[in-house]
Parts: sequence; structure tokens; C-alpha cells
Amino acid sequence: EKWTNQLQTKNSNAELVGSWKVAIGDQDQYIHVWRYKGWRMASEVDNYIKNDSDLQSLNKELLPHLRKRQNQFMLSFSFWGHPTPAVHNSMYEMRSYVLKPGTMIEWGNNWARGVTFRKDDAVAGFFSQIGQLYVVHHIWKYENLLARKETRESAWRKPGWDECVAYTVPLITKMRSRWMSPNSFSPIR
Repeated sequence: EKWTNQLQTKNSNAELVGSWKVAIGDQDQYIHVWRYKGWRMASEVDNYIKNDSDLQSLNKELLPHLRKRQNQFMLSFSFWGHPTPAVHNSMYEMRSYVLKPGTMIEWGNNWARGVTFRKDDAVAGFFSQIGQLYVVHHIWKYENLLARKETRESAWRKPGWDECVAYTVPLITKMRSRWMSPNSFSPIR
């Protein structure tokens, strides 16, 4: 939280979109989603982080508590829209998919229709640009695990959902799910 506040106070080119702690899945993991005002600003923020003494001090404090760090640069799917700050009082599921190379357009075309079946629970949909490529992340909100179960079962009763799944599952090489709770400072919680 200190690191996030420090960066946003000193540099307006980075906006925290959401911050979560993984409860089920990769435990002891935190997921932070940042928005930058274009690639140029992303580069400027990256340089700023490397050179700001306060952020470097906070990084040194954090290092003994970390077992692994990873990041990606992603874009939102145009049909999904950009995630916006909101208080849902929800839990969140991040479903991540590694796709076969060359299948991103097919995935996007199918999910442009598929997301309409679950629009009320859709928070964000991204695909990777830098980092591991052909990775997709979908973030969904639910009141609790039972609501998740009921929502997912309900989708199967809607004509067309089964087609979305049938067309996209063969594109996947690997997938995982993380059940997350929002951090108190997360703009989406």
C-alpha cells in the first residue's frame, strides 16, 4: 500500500486499477493491475520507478518478504472495455489462459459474443503484449463461492454459451483460476 501510494502521489502517469490478495490458488500472492496513459508513459513510469530513491527504499524493504515477482503489459479487449473503479463488496476470480500461438483473434471473436452472457459479473478482460505472450486474463466478481457456482451454472442454460466454450477450449494450452479478495486500497473492491 505504501509503495502504491508513493508512486501515485509522485507520478500521475500510473493509475492503480485494482489490487487483490489471492485466497485460493497461488496463496501469498498479490495481483496489482495498473493503467498507463500509453506506451510512452509506461516507459516513463518504468524509468521513474528505477530511479526514485523513495520507491527504491520501499523495494528494499519488500524484498525479504517476496518469493517471486512477475509482470506483464496487457491491453483490454475492445469488446470488454476498460475496468473502472467501483465498490462491489465482492470477491473476485481471475481466470488466466495461455493460448496456442496465432489464436488470439479467434479467442477475441468468440469471447466478444461470450462475455454478453455474463456481462453483470465481468470486471476486466486483458491479453498480454509484453511478458509471456498469448496470455488472457478474465476477472469476474461474485458475492461468494456459492454465487460463483450459481452464475457459472446459469451461463450453461443460455443459448450460445456452450458454443463459446466449445470454440475456445481447444485454443487453450494451460489455464488457472485464482479466488481473490480486494485490498482495502483497491479502486475495484
